[in-house]
Amino acid sequence: MSPMLIGSIGVALLLAAFVLNVLRRLDENGAPYLVMNLIGAGMSCYYAWASGIVPFVILEGVWAGAALIRLILPGTKKGSPSTGEPVSS
Repeated sequence: MSPMLIGSIGVALLLAAFVLNVLRRLDENGAPYLVMNLIGAGMSCYYAWASGIVPFVILEGVWAGAALIRLILPGTKKGSPSTGEPVSS
């Protein structure tokens, strides 16, 4: 498979995840959204690397890494400052 096709599929996944999130079809903290970002950014990172575009290798690599970390680390508890919800006692 050519790097261009891989990169195009990756970008399509990233855009689909974004649009579905904006339309409230995917939760930004949900596994489907994060997996789409991880795979899409990983594929886009590969394309950037194969094309020698270092700034985008960094961008997409960090994007994929952030999605992976968010998938691996436990979620925040309800009421924590990061959710914007009031903390209950």
